[in-house]
Amino acid sequence: MDFLLECIGFPPNTDFEALAHKVAEQGEPAPWRGPAGVHRQLSLGNGLELHLDREEGQDFHSLWPTFRSKQRLRVALEELRRLPDSPFDALLIGCANPPSLEPDSFEGQQYMLTTNLHDRRRIPRKLQKGHVLAVSICGFALDVSYCGPNEYVRDQAYLDRPRGAYLAPLGGEEDPGGCMDLSLRVREVRHLINPISGVPVDLIEADAPGRPLQLFVSPWQLAEDDLQAPRPGWRIEGSFLFSGRVAGGLPSATEHLRRNFG
Repeated sequence: MDFLLECIGFPPNTDFEALAHKVAEQGEPAPWRGPAGVHRQLSLGNGLELHLDREEGQDFHSLWPTFRSKQRLRVALEELRRLPDSPFDALLIGCANPPSLEPDSFEGQQYMLTTNLHDRRRIPRKLQKGHVLAVSICGFALDVSYCGPNEYVRDQAYLDRPRGAYLAPLGGEEDPGGCMDLSLRVREVRHLINPISGVPVDLIEADAPGRPLQLFVSPWQLAEDDLQAPRPGWRIEGSFLFSGRVAGGLPSATEHLRRNFG
């Protein structure tokens, strides 16, 4: 999935083999990812990161873009799957913005969410359905189908939903886990720079129900499909791969001991 790296400023003609060696040599051990094989991460600044995975016994590596989002999203657990081809990741499926007793409970702002979590080893093997986790995630574009003025949204019914948003997990047999189909209004665009390639990177904050979501898109895909760069107040639509980390809601070690010893 080298095309995902385009979302954080690596052109299609990048020497990805050389880039992988750079991460292996200059990066740091990725937490919760080992010890087998090579698992390194290289910070690019402003929250952007490159992750390198190579499992023991394999003769190939995987490079992934990641972003350390400061946003936290509450998700009530429906299912947590292990991924056979990526043993240090988990696929989270759940309900975003579950109601709570707090005044700001986001009543009516719920939607189904799916995302990959890179720190599966932190998560207990057994969590009850409905357990609420806080996650820090962002989306990387698999395909952008529309980016333009909000009034030309492909389905006017979207505008009647909370915050004019549409979000739904992709559920086809051939769809990779953690993918969402979405139609969201762009709230803000921050301009970052990839220090390795020198290419500008747009960090998009989209106006999702309850909490905003952060997205990255490939400028090369936009150009190929004659789409303009996102602007505040516009709408973006397409399919995105979501990934991130657990930011809170895990049982404490004390709770774990109480369950084991009474």
